[in-house]
This record gives sequence, structure tokens and C-alpha cells, in this order.
Amino acid sequence: MNKKSTFSGQAVYSKKVLSIYDIWVLGVSNSYFWKCPTRFISEQFSMFVSSNHLDVGVGSGYYLKNFLPQSTRRIALLDLNQNSLDATSKAINHLQPEVYCGDVLEPIEVNIDKFDSISINYLLHCLPGNISDKSIMFKNLKNHLNDSGLLFGSTILGKGIKLNFFAKKLMSVYNKKGIFCNSNDDLDSLISSLNEHFTDVKVDVIGCVALFSGKKI
Repeated sequence: MNKKSTFSGQAVYSKKVLSIYDIWVLGVSNSYFWKCPTRFISEQFSMFVSSNHLDVGVGSGYYLKNFLPQSTRRIALLDLNQNSLDATSKAINHLQPEVYCGDVLEPIEVNIDKFDSISINYLLHCLPGNISDKSIMFKNLKNHLNDSGLLFGSTILGKGIKLNFFAKKLMSVYNKKGIFCNSNDDLDSLISSLNEHFTDVKVDVIGCVALFSGKKI
């Protein structure tokens, strides 16, 4: 696997891009291109997040800023992009988040207490390779889940889904630039990979976005 391509998917998240992320990605793109309004991802986050939670691929920190329960006693962030970590940790500084910089495609070599829930929203489609390559992430993350802990998230599929003209063009540009790597990401491969690592797997597709969850075996 080309290590450079692992970095290209997160390199776009400069401070400038992060400042418009919520408007462009969560506002415009989700509703008009990917046909999955952000409220559906927010509802899943609210339903599954625990008071002992790890958020992976934090982006702008939107879900953490808006939907963490008041009972939150421990929140941790894991991302390869330092800009995202800095912006998100600052936004939820009152919760004293644990912050870890790392690549989910590599073993996560941190000796920390395990979590009851882990979220990975809009990360999978940015990782290099096909879903079977990327699924090493599931193996690496489940090692940091407590027994019966829940991993959940969302990803934009690139194969076997209907895209309007503008969505098709945008996805093509993102894949050429290395922002996305999801041309071969399909629903069956996602379900198969999740079932390999988790039990009680659930996947719902809204537009071209798959919302998924699974419990640690």
C-alpha cells in the first residue's frame, strides 16, 4: 500500500478548508450531492455515542460539538491530521479530550483504557485501497473497544449506487485528487468486512451514504 496515498486523503484538511467544512460537506454536499442530509448521521451519532467514546477521523468536530451527551465522562480523538485534532480539541476543551495522532491502517500503539463506543464518520471513503484493504482499520480499532462495545459510522459508497450528474462529477474529481478513494467501495464489500470483525452488524443506505454499526465479538 502506498503510504503517500494514506496521507493524501487527510492532507486536504487545512485550517482554511476546516473553516468551511460544515457548510460545504455537511450542508451542501450531503443534501444535494450524496442525498443523505446530515441529520441522519447526527441521529445515528446521538443514538450510539456512549459516555466513554473515541471519535476517529474527527474532521471539524461537528458531531462532538453538537451531540455529545451531558453524561460524557471521557472523550478521545484520533486522526492523522493535526489541524483537525487542534480545531476539534479546542472546540471541546471543556471536556479535556485525550488527543492521539495516528494512522488507522497501522496498529494503534497506545496503552490506554478501552472505549464503550467508537465513531468513524466519513473516514473510510478517504482511505486508500478497496474496502477489503481498508478493513484492517476495523481490526485495529476493535482492539480498543470493551467487550460488547459498539463501533459505528458512515461512508460514501462509490459503486452500485445512483449518483446524479453533479455528484458523479464531484466524486470523480475527489478520486482523481486523492481526497476520496472509493471508486470500488460497494455495499456488499462493506457488509462482508464488518461481519468479519463484528457481530450484530447493521447497515442502512441513504442516498449513496452507508450508515453502519457493529458490536465487538
